Amino acid sequence: MPPSLNELLRSRTLKLRLVAPEPGSSLLDEPIMWVHSSDLEDPTPFLDPGQLLLTDGTQFPQNTTTADPAAGSPLPPAPNGKGYDEYVRRLVEHEIRGLGFATQVIHGALPPGLEEACRKQGLPLLEVPDRTPFIAIIRMVADYLAKEEHARAEWSLQAQRAISRAALRPDGLTSILGELERQLHSWVALYDAAGNYVRMPRNRPVPSGIASEVNTEVRNALDLGTRSASHLEIEGQSVTLQTLGRKGGLRGALVLGAIEPLDPARTDIVNSVIGLASLALEQARTLDTARRHLRAGVFEQLLAGSTDVALKTARQVWGQLPREPLLVTASRQENPTPNLLEALELLADDYRGAVFYALRGEMLVVLAGRAHQDKVLELLQRHGAPCGISAEATMEGLPGAVEEAGRALRRAAELGRPMVEFSELSESGMLGLLREAKAGPVARGLLQPLIAHDEAEETELLATVREWFANNCVWDKTARRLGVHRHTLRNRIDAAGRILGLNLDGMRDRLELFAAVQFLEEG
Repeated sequence: MPPSLNELLRSRTLKLRLVAPEPGSSLLDEPIMWVHSSDLEDPTPFLDPGQLLLTDGTQFPQNTTTADPAAGSPLPPAPNGKGYDEYVRRLVEHEIRGLGFATQVIHGALPPGLEEACRKQGLPLLEVPDRTPFIAIIRMVADYLAKEEHARAEWSLQAQRAISRAALRPDGLTSILGELERQLHSWVALYDAAGNYVRMPRNRPVPSGIASEVNTEVRNALDLGTRSASHLEIEGQSVTLQTLGRKGGLRGALVLGAIEPLDPARTDIVNSVIGLASLALEQARTLDTARRHLRAGVFEQLLAGSTDVALKTARQVWGQLPREPLLVTASRQENPTPNLLEALELLADDYRGAVFYALRGEMLVVLAGRAHQDKVLELLQRHGAPCGISAEATMEGLPGAVEEAGRALRRAAELGRPMVEFSELSESGMLGLLREAKAGPVARGLLQPLIAHDEAEETELLATVREWFANNCVWDKTARRLGVHRHTLRNRIDAAGRILGLNLDGMRDRLELFAAVQFLEEG
């Protein structure tokens, strides 16, 4: 720390005398950032807050020592006509640490009016004897500051070495954060990509009084999806929050509860730890990508009926698969939230495979039992992901459950709702009545010519029709989804109509085909 007035007063070389305030005042412990001397009537334009001002009083009339306030004789005005009170007020408002007044140079003693103004306004006043040059005071403060700077540089070097050694340990990230906490004398908290607090064995926890608000701030920062650093005041505590990772793929956040301000040396240490932590987390990204490809492969095995192979793979990697009966939740977003997949990965890890997810084209599919479904929905809704939910199903009935979830998702998009359950579709309206009437075989019979054409000609007209209906028969949107020109899409729909003997420009035939597509899988 820089020196204080008390440290200057204790110096036998300087021989300074404290005039105001009384010894023991906390004002005397404030750090002095530098020393400046000036005899100007208003020196504040040339001063910085936190400095000690020295003056020999040239700006004050020399006969102020003869004034007698007790006798009622007025004090002679200072040259600016505003008196000592105005002079001291300017210094106090400018956050000057104290005023050193040299006696036996211009004035034989301290002006009583100046002493009174300093006492009244709380500005420390020191008497500097004539044999103590101002340069001696300046040099002592400069020496203190030089020692402080050297000590901070040495501390920074040693701290950097300690953190580098911690990074080489088997539990590198944990050791790095533990060392950072020890060096900064503050609590350090790590949050994962979903905004969940990651408990470190050797680290102090987030203070309970601010934990909830810190969690909220972390999740807000992660939801933005960009690298950011912010300094917050929460319940009177200074908190520094830094996201980790890269734009569009944040890996978590680091939060510091700084007991002391982050000076340049401490900031360098924090930046080093952020770099190391980001690197450690980024190295896991390649593994995450491989795991997602593995998830997609396991899911395709489940759809193909290879349950034994999928289960064996899942046990080796994740511990298990969701137990029957299970629910299928489907979600699809034009612009998915960057951290959604990371959050799902963490959720699946938390439940040791009792929650399973996979990407299938543009659709995100999540499998979970009733016991964990609420957590799945909470996560999807927090990331703004609309979803459709199937009825309860077995692994054997997974393909049908995926279709049900997809239909419910399309309905959610049509209605602008965050969630739709398939039971809402199957139990109400005209479609519900058709389902009760076992419309599946009729639908398959109507669509059989189109199915046969696709198989013989290796076309995808039925898939094109499905996507067209999924997008409310909007040509441009469907064409973008399929990656074709809108005229190509129009030709395919016209071809499907000709094969089926339907005029798809008319509402009646279009509804006929729509209903058939809905009940095809039940035939």
